[in-house]
Amino acid sequence: MSHTSRLSAQALAAPASGIVAVMQHAFGREGVVPLWAGEGDLSTPAFISDAAAASLAKGETFYTYQRGLPELRQALADYTQTLYGRPQSPDRFFVTGSGMQAIQIAIAALVQAGDEVVYFGPAWPNFAAASELAGARAIEVPLEPVDGAWRLDLDRLRSAVGAKTRAIFVNSPSNPTGWTASEEELRAILAIARESDTAIIADEIYSRFYYAGRRAPSFHDVMEDGDTVLFVNSFSKNWAMTGWRVGWIEAPAELDEVLANLIQYSTSGVAAFMQRAAIAALTQGESFVEEQIARAHEARDRFSRRLMATNRVSLTPPAGAFYAFFSIDGVTDTRAAAFRIVDEAGVGLAPGTAFGPAGPQFLRACFHRRLDEVDLAADRIAEWIVRNT
Repeated sequence: MSHTSRLSAQALAAPASGIVAVMQHAFGREGVVPLWAGEGDLSTPAFISDAAAASLAKGETFYTYQRGLPELRQALADYTQTLYGRPQSPDRFFVTGSGMQAIQIAIAALVQAGDEVVYFGPAWPNFAAASELAGARAIEVPLEPVDGAWRLDLDRLRSAVGAKTRAIFVNSPSNPTGWTASEEELRAILAIARESDTAIIADEIYSRFYYAGRRAPSFHDVMEDGDTVLFVNSFSKNWAMTGWRVGWIEAPAELDEVLANLIQYSTSGVAAFMQRAAIAALTQGESFVEEQIARAHEARDRFSRRLMATNRVSLTPPAGAFYAFFSIDGVTDTRAAAFRIVDEAGVGLAPGTAFGPAGPQFLRACFHRRLDEVDLAADRIAEWIVRNT
């Protein structure tokens, strides 16, 4: 009997990453501009790293609070209250080992085998994959490109939510499309959740990367005390901490023991020195966040203008997040195109095939990098398009 024959059906069905496939194809090559991964090019600022180093120097290397350090939970409450203008208690916050673990724990809290979850596509693939690994069925409601922008069909969402639906996953601003729900749309989604007695998992990791204000519209703006909304978030994007793997869940305080237990039986908590770094990020990092957003805004505009000038690209500058999700006239196999663009233009892109059934005709570029790199990548892609289409 083979080793794989002993594996679970869910494990065997876990999809390989289409993004990683392109990255591995180009490993070791000099001169490639890497726009494939969802992160910026800046290292973590010194004031954050120094806080972690100081914690290690003090000997904070022992087991710690499963829910998170009280100081960090208070800092999360203060940050959220300032951002959304609603009173917040630290009892609503739980520190996790990454935003991805926050999603896994939210799914584990709400979903069991045979249940269904609904999400909007094209989408970052991890939520659907994590749901399937939990034995649930992930149902995609595709966003529709209308006049170059992405739109949510609320009737289609309402039809997708059924008796087995336990959660609606809302990533806004969205990876990869940049679609950002309006306050009116969030109210409508919440109304559907209330009608169907369905929870909402709100992934607002890109809420600060919003180009029409300080932050994107949020369920914080429309929810009431009785609504079951679990917010999942991470320190990765705002504070250039992708490699630290620290995230958080914000949830009704009555879920305290359940979420703490799920953390206990997965990682038993996040290292104290990493949490000290997270406290520094929240309490000292606002100017850094604002600088990141301003740079991403300029990069978005430069990248979009250059590609749109070819007149062979369908692209609307995204309202939020830091991705350009675009199609090229005449290109139908974007996985093959991504490999060709690496080989022939020296730019790494993510193929739309990595983002579910609604994504294959598109390519994703992460433009959250130095402006000279963004300009170079845009020029190379534009020249490739002109030569090949």
